[in-house]
Amino acid sequence: MRTAIISDVHANQVALNAVLGEIDSMGIKQIISAGDVVGYYPFPNEVIHLFKERSIVGIAGNHDRTVLRTKVSSMNPIAGEAAQWTAKELDDSSRNYLASLPPRTHIMIGGKLAGLYHGSPRDDVEYVFEEEAEPELLKLSGTRLLILGHTHIPYIYHSREGTIVNPGSVGQPRDGDPRACFMVYDSTKDDFTIRRIEYDIETVIKEISRAGLPKDLGERLRHGW
Repeated sequence: MRTAIISDVHANQVALNAVLGEIDSMGIKQIISAGDVVGYYPFPNEVIHLFKERSIVGIAGNHDRTVLRTKVSSMNPIAGEAAQWTAKELDDSSRNYLASLPPRTHIMIGGKLAGLYHGSPRDDVEYVFEEEAEPELLKLSGTRLLILGHTHIPYIYHSREGTIVNPGSVGQPRDGDPRACFMVYDSTKDDFTIRRIEYDIETVIKEISRAGLPKDLGERLRHGW
């Protein structure tokens, strides 16, 4: 059985459509998300509709929570401006969907129990990069498989205690590769694979301009940072 793991879509519908197309071509049915469905980009309602339509199982990220309460003091100015714009754009159905997402959960993936967190088991907004992954996080999650998001940088960390993975970001990669990023878990082989998909970044940039969002959000898509 194969499972697609995504994170940090950030309302980038164009990137999400490309990733979903690849997932479909692989015949994968189960998709899980490690949070930040919205924020930054100009398609929040459209992305949430896709999540609901595809029955993507997921959790809330920090941006998902922020747009519901519109308190942006902890964000940088560009992220805060995008969060305030998103809050105004969300329809009632989208708001209800975001409000229904748990901050963290456990989920069965290919017969294996996995902990699903946006930040970490210690803190929902902690950034855990590959060099900071450690067995203690697995112990805190109570699982041998821990799935994290938030950093927008993919990695696979193995230890005797288990495995920690981050699928990177569908909507805003930050590792220098502008292609949309996600991960596939093959439970038969107990193997994780990082996947990258090209998509039409310029279309997203045009919509950023049309929406009046900060143009820097488009530039970082071109460069993958």
